[in-house]
Amino acid sequence: MTQTTPDHPTFALVKNAFPGIRLRATEFRGEATLIVEPEDAHAVLKFLKENPETAYNFLSDVAGIDYLGYPAEMPSRFAVVYNLISHEHDNRFFVKVFLDPSVPTDGTEDDPALHLESVCDLWPGAEWPEREVFDMFGIRFDNHPDLRRILLWTDFPAHPLRKDYPLRGRGEREAYRVVDRTST
Repeated sequence: MTQTTPDHPTFALVKNAFPGIRLRATEFRGEATLIVEPEDAHAVLKFLKENPETAYNFLSDVAGIDYLGYPAEMPSRFAVVYNLISHEHDNRFFVKVFLDPSVPTDGTEDDPALHLESVCDLWPGAEWPEREVFDMFGIRFDNHPDLRRILLWTDFPAHPLRKDYPLRGRGEREAYRVVDRTST
């Protein structure tokens, strides 16, 4: 198999702007992804937004991924993916950050290894997607203006999109209060 160098123009711009940090790049089916370390993510994303040659002015989505049990070997268990769009240059670009937990992931314990800097200061629209990633995966975004659960109730005991969360839940269904038309 021949290995090719990804040719998206953004890769070279980031590499030149950040010569001292570890960067990895991949392209699959025409979609370019830059992989950065957690401590460098905010600086790289800021560059991608503010540099006129890239001008990624729109954050389309922030998504979480749990690679537990993935058939291929992955560098870390979790990933956060930022889906960026430049309207000016008509480009789409993905930035992925891998995170590896340092404590067991079976509860709601705050793991210092599962923290990223929020990008709400760059794209205010990141507020709700970051909250969703926090709610479902337990990845916390430092300096987020309102980091709290968005889909589940405050006292929910875990993060249900983690692959080690039981498929039938941990008793949540049995604890539901039945609400019908006569309930107040």
